[in-house]
Amino acid sequence: MIRSEFTAAIKEASAVVDKTWPLYGFVTANPLSGYEHLPFGEAVMEAKRTLQVLALPGAAMFRQAFMSGEIDYQILAEKLAESGRYQKPEYYLEEMDVTSCPHRTNETHELDRITAKWLSVFMDEGMAEWEMPGRSAGFFTAWRRIALHDSELRNFSIHTMPHTAVETLRVILKGCSAEEQTAIFKYHLSALPGWTGYIKYRMSECPPWQQQNPVTLEDYLAVRLWLAEQINGGIRSEEKIAEDEQAVSELQLIWLAAWESSWQKRLAGRLQENLMSLKSVSKLSKSTLAQMVFCIDTRSEPIRRHIEAKGQYETFGYAGFFGIATNYCDPASGLIRKSCPPILDSAYMITESALKEKSAELAQYQQQKNYQGFISFLSQRLKNMLPSAFGYVEGTGLFYGFSLIRRTFFPSVAKSRTDKSADQYENSCVPQLKKNQGDYTEDGIKLKERALIVKTAFDLLGWKEFAPLVIFAGHAGQSANNPFKSSLDCGACAASPGRHNARMLAELANQADVRTFLKSDCGISIPAGTFFVGAEHNTATDELVIFDSEAPASHLSMLKQIKQDLADVQRIATSERLGSLNGLDAARKKASNWAETRPEWGLAGNAGFIVAPRDLTRGMNLEGKCFLHSYDWEADEQGLFLEMIMQGPMVVTQWINNHYYFSTVDNERFGGGSKITHNVTGNFGVVQGNGGDLKSGLPLQSVNSSDNIIYHHPLRLSVLIQAPVSRIAEILLRNDHIKNLVDNKWIYLMVMDPLYGNQISLYQYDCSWTVINTEEWSDLLA
Repeated sequence: MIRSEFTAAIKEASAVVDKTWPLYGFVTANPLSGYEHLPFGEAVMEAKRTLQVLALPGAAMFRQAFMSGEIDYQILAEKLAESGRYQKPEYYLEEMDVTSCPHRTNETHELDRITAKWLSVFMDEGMAEWEMPGRSAGFFTAWRRIALHDSELRNFSIHTMPHTAVETLRVILKGCSAEEQTAIFKYHLSALPGWTGYIKYRMSECPPWQQQNPVTLEDYLAVRLWLAEQINGGIRSEEKIAEDEQAVSELQLIWLAAWESSWQKRLAGRLQENLMSLKSVSKLSKSTLAQMVFCIDTRSEPIRRHIEAKGQYETFGYAGFFGIATNYCDPASGLIRKSCPPILDSAYMITESALKEKSAELAQYQQQKNYQGFISFLSQRLKNMLPSAFGYVEGTGLFYGFSLIRRTFFPSVAKSRTDKSADQYENSCVPQLKKNQGDYTEDGIKLKERALIVKTAFDLLGWKEFAPLVIFAGHAGQSANNPFKSSLDCGACAASPGRHNARMLAELANQADVRTFLKSDCGISIPAGTFFVGAEHNTATDELVIFDSEAPASHLSMLKQIKQDLADVQRIATSERLGSLNGLDAARKKASNWAETRPEWGLAGNAGFIVAPRDLTRGMNLEGKCFLHSYDWEADEQGLFLEMIMQGPMVVTQWINNHYYFSTVDNERFGGGSKITHNVTGNFGVVQGNGGDLKSGLPLQSVNSSDNIIYHHPLRLSVLIQAPVSRIAEILLRNDHIKNLVDNKWIYLMVMDPLYGNQISLYQYDCSWTVINTEEWSDLLA
């Protein structure tokens, strides 16, 4: 990127806006990541002032939690008293009711409308029938050429504009100091955070559309500031928070901390109680049929619990990209998608290679996908093109009428997404791993590198023994007519399905040379009778499909038994989740119904991240509220594996947690608004109604059970790790970013120290800790 005198100021100003990810890769992230250098309380106040948002739960949310007993009365009273407040909690609820919802005004409405209109036209990714001419020249140049012909802008003197964005900014900002420039940029970038966030995404990720039609924040600011002067809306506004609003925010922080403390102590008490009830650490039994590794996703917790209840299975938690920093290339379309956390560069590419005896099946699959793609493209063209639109609607009206009736009143319940033939290329292909080398891939990953991927997985899981079958289960969602579908897929895979990585890790672990290397160089001996296989957990229906086309004959009877058990587990899990005896039928209907606004709840309800052996949580019903990562502190003497977990999965779960938190506390600004009035724009995002800002968060229906009743409880992430406190303190001192997150209370950190009787301590600040008194839990356990 070419730098200018404005680059540094724009970079600093744009920190107030996080990246907006596209619908086809809807990565959850902390929308206030640019404020993480501040303590949480200061950050939300700054965001309120800069972005005009509500960054703390409102009185109605606190009332709902207080009345249901989720906020412990004694804990709340103590925290109120610490701040010099001695009235009853109900008094402060009334106080928040009156002043916690300030009136919003948008003095730049007209400016926002015009800039959003042009951004949607320029940034279109193949949805528009008539694309904006000259886009390859970049946003500023293309806009300057075309806007001359916009009758709405005929009086805006566009012909007098300088010919570059930099020159335009120089003219507009003449006489402004560096501080004033930064303040002006911050004000205008935060006016449409969804759109500017998507520009940030395109600039940082550089997808094909950005390469073809580049847009930069500098271009955007030059256009917007020129328009601002012409509209006489001014280029700067001062926002201040009144004294009474400051006091209410302080009160909200107290209530939030009490809510979080109540949840933490309830969880800690249950964990201690569960630990005391364990007679001994379980070992792999000869009767164990399979070990199953699921993503740490909160939706994996219930199904793991029900699988273990069958008595022949061990389950483990591991980040759903299964340690492979990769992209994935679709065998039919050739499209490439990221399949690992966004914080990682993709070192590899997973491709598919047809089995010799199945090459005809793969060709048939590719032909079918190409045909379906052509029919879809043709149908869309006929509906949208002016000459054919009316005739197409008239000619197909009867067909679509019956189709609408069927989809509305008789949604398909027979088959899930993973059961459809179009997705069964896994039966005819074997995954291959290639090395990413810039613009091309390189075949032939070295043995040591392949073995290290497998070893790292085993080390992080604390594995010492292996069952006859080891199943790596990625996950994906299933829904119909849902622009936000990718938000239900695997967050660790950058909102892609996790099955590709799961199959790839299984393939590596089955390779004979990898096993030989692990035994001779790493001391890891995998029994000859152990076979690894990939699978996919459908989080909407709790179906688990095993990709076992290459399984040896010796394991077929075991696989048959496992599939029978998983079918039972699916019925039990869906019935528990949906509170219905016919939960499986209901789940299938919800996943297939195009009118269903809540095909599943996704990660709504997430509040905790537990890093520990499964024995600590085995048998506990955590209600799908906790991420679970397997970890054995005794197998990690140097703390290197724990450091990897804290650097990666812990940070990613904090992103997810904050994404849900902020989408709940202010769904209008941080979330996606109601699905009822969504319109997809450009194939990459949604807007509310016919324009306005691009929505960057989750829809209202993903976090609320009704317009006014929350389903997701907005709590900051509470992490509990079973490991020596000294080990965790050393990790924090080596990692400034992680220490910053816990020091500034973006994450709560609790440690269960096995060297001190598994007592639990809560991190305070700068590596200081407070021991939680177990006697205080008795009232909370009731």
